[in-house]
Amino acid sequence: MKIPYDKIISKIKEQTQISEEELNSKIKEKMDQLSGLISKEGAAHIIANELKIKLFEEGRVKIKDLVAGMRSAETVGKITNIFELREFQRKDGSTGKVASFIIADETGRARIVLWNDRADIIKDLATDNIVYIKNGLTKENNSSIELHMNTKSELIVNPENEKIEKVASQERPEPERKAISSLTENDSNIELLATIVQIFEPRFYEVDPDTGKRIRPTDGKFYNQKGKEISPAYSYVMNAVLDDGSSTIRAAFFRNQLTSLLKINNEQVLKFKDSPGDFEDIKQQLLGKIIKIVGRASKNDMFDRIEFIPQLVFPDPNPDEELSKLKKEAKVIE
Repeated sequence: MKIPYDKIISKIKEQTQISEEELNSKIKEKMDQLSGLISKEGAAHIIANELKIKLFEEGRVKIKDLVAGMRSAETVGKITNIFELREFQRKDGSTGKVASFIIADETGRARIVLWNDRADIIKDLATDNIVYIKNGLTKENNSSIELHMNTKSELIVNPENEKIEKVASQERPEPERKAISSLTENDSNIELLATIVQIFEPRFYEVDPDTGKRIRPTDGKFYNQKGKEISPAYSYVMNAVLDDGSSTIRAAFFRNQLTSLLKINNEQVLKFKDSPGDFEDIKQQLLGKIIKIVGRASKNDMFDRIEFIPQLVFPDPNPDEELSKLKKEAKVIE
């Protein structure tokens, strides 16, 4: 079961009188004791076990307490969004189905995923329905928790005596400003202010024009999920190296984030696919530029390094706002 580092720390602090400074010291000591053979998350797990801390609840839990790896998750939530049922082609040629919806309570939000025959349930659901879910399987996807329904899962619509008056807001919480050197692989909703020190040319790849999902050629042809031959559209990603004075990090700017960074539209970016030389002028303009981004850290296992995936890009951060932030941080340090 994968429990994020910040949740482990939060649980330990809730159930003990240990200060964060002492806790960090214990974790570092444990990592040193094991000669760096475990991660910070692993050391935190060991400390929690030594302190007999209960990291997750058995039985029904609030949505915020769902963690990846639960095999019999039980929760209740109000439906806030419903997505259409989709069909897809399996490798053996048979047709599968998938549908999903979002539930929320006062503590958080989660996506519920229905597969194959269970996907038909989506037709009987409506927003503001309250649903009770039992024996779901939790997975992590893009730093969010998904609860997948299998053959053993139960779903009850509008169960008796269940009321949810308020639900967690869809608004993104205020991001946490961090130094690159302090990033960990589980960090999400993190804000970085850094200088672009290296730029790589955009890489273009084929996608299904209807779904936007990556597709690959089969015998020189492209097919959608239903097995129909299609003409692909193109999406793209551009990698850059950022430096904030504490360290450097590679960031991957995908489609919308790249257009925000370059301040041009999709059609203009696609022109670089056939004329990559035209990108050179833009590259020179970007080098040395200070930008602000909000997103999540991700571990690149192949290169054993932390990378960053921006979700919001601010190509021209306000100097007065940033100076004000620095002054506040300086006062805290004093």
